[in-house]
Parts: sequence; structure tokens; C-alpha cells
Amino acid sequence: MATIKEQIELIRAEIDKTQKNKATNAHIGKLKAKIAQLKLKEEKAMAHSKASGGGKGFEVKKSGDATVALVGFPSVGKSTLISKVTDAHSEAGGYEFTTLTCIPGVMEHRGAKIQILDLPGLIKGASEGKGRGREILNVIRSADMTLFIVDPFQDAHFNVLHKELHNAGLRLNETKPPVFIKRVDKGGIDVRTTVEQTHLSDSDIGEIIRSFGYTSAVVTLRENATAEQIVDCLAGNRVYEKAVIAINKIDIATEKEIVKATKALPSEWPVMRISAFKDIGLEELKDFIYDNLGFMRVFLKPQGQEADLEEPLIVKDDSTVEHICNKLHRDFVRKFRFGRVKGPSAKFDWQRVGLDHRLLDGDLLTIVVKR
Repeated sequence: MATIKEQIELIRAEIDKTQKNKATNAHIGKLKAKIAQLKLKEEKAMAHSKASGGGKGFEVKKSGDATVALVGFPSVGKSTLISKVTDAHSEAGGYEFTTLTCIPGVMEHRGAKIQILDLPGLIKGASEGKGRGREILNVIRSADMTLFIVDPFQDAHFNVLHKELHNAGLRLNETKPPVFIKRVDKGGIDVRTTVEQTHLSDSDIGEIIRSFGYTSAVVTLRENATAEQIVDCLAGNRVYEKAVIAINKIDIATEKEIVKATKALPSEWPVMRISAFKDIGLEELKDFIYDNLGFMRVFLKPQGQEADLEEPLIVKDDSTVEHICNKLHRDFVRKFRFGRVKGPSAKFDWQRVGLDHRLLDGDLLTIVVKR
């Protein structure tokens, strides 16, 4: 009997040879659903193996205000870079696979402490476990942002890496689609949509969902959904993460080579040029990382005291009052009474708010707790 890996490879081969058009969307969707189910089965088997002492992954304790994973093929300059921009020392060499484990470092910039992870180089087949691929990909999935380090002399590498991360369930620079599927006891597959569906018919959607073992479900679509988005919703383990790109080694590449490498990258992704070895663009890279992580500043005003306008709290730009409470002390949520906010997110000065109030950059916040 074929292994799970072999079954997945056979299905992917069938997808590759199937002509892509509206008539084959449902068929391709069902094939992708089969892959998703096989991967879930594989993940459960791996989790059981680890619980039984059958394997050991990278143990990385997250720290700081955000975590960034460095991703690239072996010997693209990740270790040199982390040694230059953080407090970590990562062995760098002119040969492949210098880094054999995950090396964390902390970059302090503009008031934020950003954890940078130097990971072993990814290779083709990483999503199927080659070169410790699964352990590396699990760390990337838990990061706040992925930073691709690209070699301008290997412009095909990015697409290989992006495909491996996509196969591992990472959806980079994508917004989670408004696709909702709820299993119900009866009624068949009931598709409800607020926009016209041009990729799939109701029948196509039903086929994909039934292939995942559903007999009855309410499906709500708030955009023109693709087969892959339906499968992603059914799988339930996709990670939507920011990603940026740094083209390294610009000190030895010509402008023509750099332009060619840039054209091979997604045009809408943030890209910048650096030389880790020659320290070119590294200060700009720190700003580049900080800005793309989406930080904001929240100033704290303790009860009965003046506001601290010198050292703001650096938090993610989707933070709520509850996030701030958890960051300050774990008891703050349990003892929370209310908050008061002055600034961009408040309708008026010192508005009384709850834990779910979403803050904006420059807000002043007072937290009132039970005594």
C-alpha cells in the first residue's frame, strides 16, 4: 500500500496534468481536499509519534514584541545577517548547512524588541519532511512574519521556497477569506452567498465539501471563493502571515542581475536590497522589518499619576485593551474593571472602555483594576 507521502505525490501529479478551467474547478478542488485530509492524517500520526518519544523538533521560546523567521536556501547569508542585526552569534561559512538548529537573536529597534530566528536552510521537498523541513516549517508557522533572504544569482529559489511554505499551509500576504462552513445535522449542503460566484457553482462547492466527509452544512461566502479557499476553510489549520523579502549579496551582484532577481519576485510584496557581509542597507532593513510588522505605540497613564510619554508600550496594530493587560501582568485581565482612553481610538477624552476596545497608535490608556 502506498504511503501518505506517495499518495500526496500522485494526487499532485494529477493536479499538474489537469487542464485548469471552470469545468475542472470542482475536480481539482476535490483533489486538493484529498491532499488536505491526508496531511491532517499525517500530522496526527506525527503528533502521536512525538508523544511516544519518537521525534524531537526545535524548541523555540518566543520572546520580545514580535518574532521574525529568516527563510532561505542554505548559504544565502542568513547566519551572517542575524549576527549583524541581533545579539546572536550564528556560525557562518562558505558551505551549505552551516546552521543545523534554530538560533534566536533579539533586535532592539525604535523601542521594540524583535526576536529574529535563524533557521536551517529550506530545500525542495521540505513540506514533505526533507532536510528537517517539518520542524523548520512549524517554527515559521508560529512566527509573526517571514523574512525571505534571496540570492540574486539563484532567482528560481524563491518560487521553490514559496511553494514549500504554501504546501505546509502557510498563506503569505493573504487575507483570511470570508468563507464559513458549519456542519449541521440535516438539510444537505446549503450555500449562501452575498456576491456572485464565478469560480464554482453551488454543485461544485457541494462536491468539494462532501469529499471532506460532510453530508449537511451551511456554507456562507462573502466573496467570490476559489476551490482552494473552500479547502483551506475545511482544513482549518491554515496560517495567514506577513512576508517580506531581502535580496542579499548586492555587493557582488550587478544591477542587471539584481533587477532580474527582483522581476522573479511577487510585484506586490515588500522587497529591499542588502549586503549582510558588507553591512549595506542593514539599518534600513531594521526599519523595513519594524514597519512591516505593523507596530503601534500605546502610552500608559497609571491611576493618579502622570502619563509616561517617554517610553510607550510597543504592541501590534490590532491590539485591544485585553492584549495590553496580558502584556503588563496576567492578573490584570482577571482583576479588570474598566479602561479609560484618550487619543485616536476614543470618541472623547478619557472614554470608558472594556477589554475588547481596539486601540490605535498614540493612544493614552489607564487601566482600572479591582483592589
